[in-house]
Parts: sequence; structure tokens; C-alpha cells
Amino acid sequence: MRLNKLLAASLVSVFCMSINTGTAIAADAESPVAKKLEIIPANKDDDLRVFYPDGKIIKGEAALELMQAGKPGLNIWLAGNQFFAMEDVIHAFQKSHKDIVGVITMPPGKVKDAVLKGGWTYKDKDYAMTPDVFGMVDMGSVKKLKEAGKGQNYVTYMHNQLVLMVAEGNPKNIKGIADLGRPELQVMLPNPVTEGIMKFYAKKVLENNGLWDKLSTGKECQSCYGAANVYFTSVHHREIPEGIKAGKVDVGIVWATEYKNALKEGLKVDVVNLPEKDSMKNEVNYIAGNVPGAAHEKAAQAYLTFLGSPAGQAAYTGHGFIQASKDELTIRPVQ
Repeated sequence: MRLNKLLAASLVSVFCMSINTGTAIAADAESPVAKKLEIIPANKDDDLRVFYPDGKIIKGEAALELMQAGKPGLNIWLAGNQFFAMEDVIHAFQKSHKDIVGVITMPPGKVKDAVLKGGWTYKDKDYAMTPDVFGMVDMGSVKKLKEAGKGQNYVTYMHNQLVLMVAEGNPKNIKGIADLGRPELQVMLPNPVTEGIMKFYAKKVLENNGLWDKLSTGKECQSCYGAANVYFTSVHHREIPEGIKAGKVDVGIVWATEYKNALKEGLKVDVVNLPEKDSMKNEVNYIAGNVPGAAHEKAAQAYLTFLGSPAGQAAYTGHGFIQASKDELTIRPVQ
């Protein structure tokens, strides 16, 4: 009888422990760190960097570890097509501000989601953190961040334009946007889910030219095919030049600055410039904002000011970006 009582007591104890453990697991699953963070695609070490004032650069997982540990005095997350300019931009900033600077360059949709989710996942490891400065390519996303308490002030600091990237010598005789509808061409396009170049600009151009439905076949996806000859990228500024280099892609939509960078890297590519109605030259905006309550608010404000300085503008225009106007370079509160 006594043994039965002891067994009963033990079972009650185990049951209570199970309930408590389950409650703890549930609570942990709801914690900010446990919620799903934004995933960085594989092999993106070059988009994850920490810049030191002496010129040293740390990349990849080691860079993310430093950012999460709070080692940089400023952390910036911004649109991926600026990755090739950031070494010059950050070193120009560091001439007057000796901060260590962490930089993550990803498609703007992924940047926005990472800010809202509170960090990134790379190679199956979570890095819970918040930037001091974010970069977007549309004001709507900036306002969404503001509504979530993640945006305060902003500056429109640069512009760009769409072009078609083709193989050297343009062997397929591609002349403009209309040629993207040719079924014999292998076309690679930025995806309309996370990549701002497509979501906010190129999709509109394709729709205006009556091509979107034909090329996408109604799909809104990434790393996938629309039409049988049309592939939507995950990170277009790397995949399109690599596809053309490998001879697997005939044409892709990129920024003019990405074409210029491909030439600097020695790739055998050429460009088809577009008329203003298709290049979106007067509509493409690069916007930087600061996150209220972030760890390095003074450095963030200094960086927004730097973007509007002659040194900041020169660092970008040297890579083919189009300078912003004096009025655009005025720092304003997000409304």
C-alpha cells in the first residue's frame, strides 16, 4: 500500500514537471529570440562585413558574431546592390568618424523583414540584433518601419536607373524591354518578393510594356521559374552577371551601377540602355533611416549627415549612382 502511494506521488511529480517544462518551452517559443528570424541565402559572406578604420575587413559568420556582440560602433543594413560601393563609402565615413562599422547588404525586402523580426539566420545559426541605420528603395517600406517603431528620421541620398545586361557584343541583338518577350532568349529577372528593383520598379515597366503576365505566368516567387525561359533570382546582382558569364543567361534587368561594377570585375558583359520611361531614372530613390533606441544613435545620425556631404555623395557617384538634390539630402522625420 505504501509502495503504491509512493508511486502515485512520483507520477504526480513527473506530471507536474512535464507541465512546467511544457510551459517553459511554450514561453521560450514566444520569446523574441525564439521567433523565426530572416534567412540569409547561402554563400553570402561578401554581403556580411565589418570594416575597421585601419582598412581591415571581417566577413561572413565572423562579421555577424561581431555585430551581435556589439563590437561595431555602427551597424548598417541596406539594399544589396550597394555592396560593391560600401568599402569606399564606409572608409570615406571613417576618415572623420573612427567607428568600426558593420554592414549587411541584402535585398531591401529582406532587410525590412529582418529589422521587423529582430535579426538574421545564416547557416542555421540565429543572430538576434537590430541595426542603427537601414536602407530602403521605397518610402512605403520606410513608413512601415516607422509604424513598427523602427524608423525615425530619413534622407534620400542617391538615385539609379534600370538597364539590360547582356553578353559582350550583344550577340542576341537585344535592343530594349520588348525583346524580353522573345521565347528563344534565356531571361533572368530579380524576384518580385524581396528585391526592390523588381517589386517597386521593373515590374511596373514590364506591366507598362504588356510583358509581366507573359514572363511571370502569374507567379510571385524567388529562386524559381515563371515562364519556362524566365528565372527569378534570389539575389539578382550576383546571379545575373554570373549567369551571363557562364553562358546560361542572355539578358537580365539590373541597375546601371551593377553593370559598371561587372565591368570593373572584368566580366565580359555589355549594356542596353533604356529610354527614360523604362529606365525609371526619375523614380528610383535610395533612402536611409535610423532606428530609434538603437545602440548607436549618435553615430547613426552622423552617418545620415555624412550621406548628404560632398564626401558621401562622391563615394557613391564614383560607382555610377546618380547624385541626390540638395533638398532630398535634407534629413527629415518619417511621417
